[in-house]
Amino acid sequence: MGIVIAIDAGTTGVRSFAIDERGVPLGFTYREFTQHFPQPGWVEHDADEIWDAVVATLAELVDTLDQPIAAIGITDQRETVVMWDKATGRPRHRAIVWQDRRTATRCEELEADGARDLVRATTGLVLDPYFSGTKVEWLLQHGGVEVDDNLLFGTVDSWLVWKLTGGVHATDGSNASRTMLYDIRTNEWSPAMCDLLHVPMHILPEIRPSSGRFGETTADIPTGAGVPVSGIAGDQQASLFGQACFAPGQAKNTYGTGSFVLMNVGTGCPSPVEGLLTTVAWTLDGPAGIETTYAYEGAIFATGAAIQWLRDGLGIIDDAAETEPLAASVADSGGVVFVPALAGLGAPHWDPRARGTILGLTRGTGRAEIVRATVEAMAYQSRDVVDAMANAAGTGVTDLRVDGGASVMDLLLQFQADQLGVPVIRASVPETTALGAAYLAGIAEGVWSGTDDVTANWSADRVFTPAADRTRADADYARWERAVARSLDWELD
Repeated sequence: MGIVIAIDAGTTGVRSFAIDERGVPLGFTYREFTQHFPQPGWVEHDADEIWDAVVATLAELVDTLDQPIAAIGITDQRETVVMWDKATGRPRHRAIVWQDRRTATRCEELEADGARDLVRATTGLVLDPYFSGTKVEWLLQHGGVEVDDNLLFGTVDSWLVWKLTGGVHATDGSNASRTMLYDIRTNEWSPAMCDLLHVPMHILPEIRPSSGRFGETTADIPTGAGVPVSGIAGDQQASLFGQACFAPGQAKNTYGTGSFVLMNVGTGCPSPVEGLLTTVAWTLDGPAGIETTYAYEGAIFATGAAIQWLRDGLGIIDDAAETEPLAASVADSGGVVFVPALAGLGAPHWDPRARGTILGLTRGTGRAEIVRATVEAMAYQSRDVVDAMANAAGTGVTDLRVDGGASVMDLLLQFQADQLGVPVIRASVPETTALGAAYLAGIAEGVWSGTDDVTANWSADRVFTPAADRTRADADYARWERAVARSLDWELD
């Protein structure tokens, strides 16, 4: 049947990843791209550089493959905004990244004006600069991007579809639901939200099912012409799909630049829940028409980014691989708690003005304790979200499937299991985000018959069982909650 390729356009780089029909990885290639920080709290990417990374990684990967390519899937960093010109094919501004906080004041103005209920009921999101809508508004009002017949907007997936296919302007519901411009109940762009944020609807991409043919590659793509581009999902929804979380109540956590906990809540759109996002997990075209699966999501802004800060900002490690052995060299953090609110706090607090806080320092504190506190913060933040989800759903989480770069740390996953009181399961193929995109594309092209095949291919690498006695875990978590309270609403100006 051929090979399926996933293009995973993440926050710091692009990975092209190939699997066979058994879901077995055949290889991947990777290229980083530049992070631009023009002002404090601002984060930008060059969309052309992202595209160059896609071309380079595809070319390198294709050279290693000896079978036909059946389909290409795309997964991406979601809320990042790309604005480009359909006549020239060039970006009109640097992409504004999901981490960017420049519209925090605008979100507060909208809150003060009473827009909160409209946003929550229509989009399932919260008023936060994390999402695309206020970024689009900023570009049109302050970024020098003029509205005309050639202006196009999209998240990174739309930009890549347009480039791969020679001009198809489309996205899927999982990405659209992250823009703050989309009605998650009607599964269409929301005129009310576009009006609120002064976004002209003609610049928006067409919304299609997550699994289905968007177009075919052009002759100048390294795969050659005619390869179907047939699957799209935002990175965290793709990971939920790749982790085979198809039953309501199943949950996963991806420890990446940030951490993202998603729980499948089925095909009925739930009412908004304080502290959590309601999002489209994926849309599939079935016998009865398009069926939408929804998820609760908790977005944590800094996990892997906190490790990068230890390396690049503080210089207390030289390489991320040092994190686990250094953290494991001490029995605990020595009372140190690090709240990594380096770009505000996400779920369940949603405070863009929170700032990073390190508490409990003594003369005995060394770099090992600070690194250990950083690892523990990943687990505490995840517990914040999982507890909120369990309360919202009315049922506990039976286990947590995990992936992402930091999931290689046994120390972290055992600490996470102890904090949650449920098994934490590491997938045997850690690239579940790319797997999800590949499966969505392959299902559309008949490589797999449906989600049952994905479930059959999924397997665990290791299960981490929680300690029976929760006394220590709960005491540590109570100290974490006190530290979080001190980090909130810090930046007032």
